[in-house]
Amino acid sequence: VQLQASGGGLVQAGGSLRLSCVASGRTFSTSIMGWFRRAPGKERESVAAVSWSAGWMPERTSYADSVKGRFTISRDNAKNTVYLQMNSLKLEDTAIYYCAAMSSPLYGGSQIPGSYDYWGLGTLVTVSS
Repeated sequence: VQLQASGGGLVQAGGSLRLSCVASGRTFSTSIMGWFRRAPGKERESVAAVSWSAGWMPERTSYADSVKGRFTISRDNAKNTVYLQMNSLKLEDTAIYYCAAMSSPLYGGSQIPGSYDYWGLGTLVTVSS
């Protein structure tokens, strides 16, 4: 699986951005997808995750406390794409954002970087005052 993230850029505090991550490979719909970020001088942290898709079961999502109510993760299996809609951006959201894919179907590890098998190169989000 190869992942390509895009959509980063410079935005003023309070603004919005939407990140996209396109995945190659046939297993996208059955992969748990996550967004992580690494801010300057800090360790990589989980931002959001979305479970794999099954027509008979709604997708499950989870968020870091710091982004709840502001960020929304979603996926479009027809486009092999996962999105991260980021609203009400704050200075502390400045970071490189990475998308990742997990082979395991166990959602319990979705906020742990080590659970993911595939990573994109990242896209830079800079929030200015």
